[in-house]
Amino acid sequence: MMDPQNALSDRNLEASTTLSLKREPACFAFLSSRSTTAPQPIDSLNLDLASVDYFGGRASLWATLEIRSGASNDQPVAVLGFDETFLRPFTRALIEAAASRHPYRMTILRDVGEAERQRVVEYVTGPGTTLCEVILTPHDSVVVVSGRTADEGEEETLFQLPRSDSFLRAFVKITCQADQALRDTLTESEKLARRRLAEQP
Repeated sequence: MMDPQNALSDRNLEASTTLSLKREPACFAFLSSRSTTAPQPIDSLNLDLASVDYFGGRASLWATLEIRSGASNDQPVAVLGFDETFLRPFTRALIEAAASRHPYRMTILRDVGEAERQRVVEYVTGPGTTLCEVILTPHDSVVVVSGRTADEGEEETLFQLPRSDSFLRAFVKITCQADQALRDTLTESEKLARRRLAEQP
């Protein structure tokens, strides 16, 4: 049996962040002309912790924004993948776009020396297309989320989110909880890595 001190806490983000959209304005995903599947209505969405890693003296993690649709038998399907730096600015951008009714362009920055490290990808047009910009465009009842690739490609429409007050409040709540859980996981990962290094002969 594994020593509890040498294992990360199990954080089931999916269970604590699932958000139903059935009472919200109709929203759809896979809206790009290059989408890997036909457009699907979004019945619910959730955040999921996909992986945790410690490499090069640095803890990192990968999370996904998933949707469920009756059109695909309510199976979770990821539309965005991102690291621990994404949730806070994305939530701020969504609030800003919804409140101001003006498009918000969110540039994905990389630290010096991290040219190869992915920060945000979309899974709408393929298995993981790296994005350099996320664009949120508000309309009467929805906010359209689009992405632009690092090779200066055209913007691709990815999916929609409701613009209602009830959705925004609920979304901010789950992203706040998820952000804290992700950061707690990073802290645990760093402590665990240091402990294992100290135990090595």
